[in-house]
Amino acid sequence: MTKSNEMFARSGYCVEDSVGYLLARARTKLAKAVDVELAPLDITHAQGSIVMMLASGKYATAAELARELYIDSASMTRMIDRLEKRGLIERVPCCNDRRVINLRLTQAGQALADELPNRYVGVLNRNFSEFSADEVCTLKTLLRKLLDGGTASATESTDKTGK
Repeated sequence: MTKSNEMFARSGYCVEDSVGYLLARARTKLAKAVDVELAPLDITHAQGSIVMMLASGKYATAAELARELYIDSASMTRMIDRLEKRGLIERVPCCNDRRVINLRLTQAGQALADELPNRYVGVLNRNFSEFSADEVCTLKTLLRKLLDGGTASATESTDKTGK
């Protein structure tokens, strides 16, 4: 984006109106609501996210989860340790590469993963009750657009184009 196309300007900047601030506040609001909903299950929203990501079958290692959830590796290791101690996940050595440890839900972990969508849907329905279906669709489209582009560094752009 060239300077003349920049949407945000330093002059008149107000943190409370900042897109980043509003996104962070919205995320925190939802995370706290999920924490309250999951408290009877004795897990946090972050732990629930790990369980759900493993249940999806798209992620199998701590490194993959840390990248997808934007959690540093030390925090991820601590959360995995807690979930393993509770009998919700287990570490399984990779048969093809002994350096890799895969994560797998236990039977109790799968039962929890089956319950979590009901809890998450309840939180979303309560927090988006004043939104129309079209507004939610638009919000999701805009968030995907933000996640898919606009933040690539020069190195990432170069890597993707091969130049």
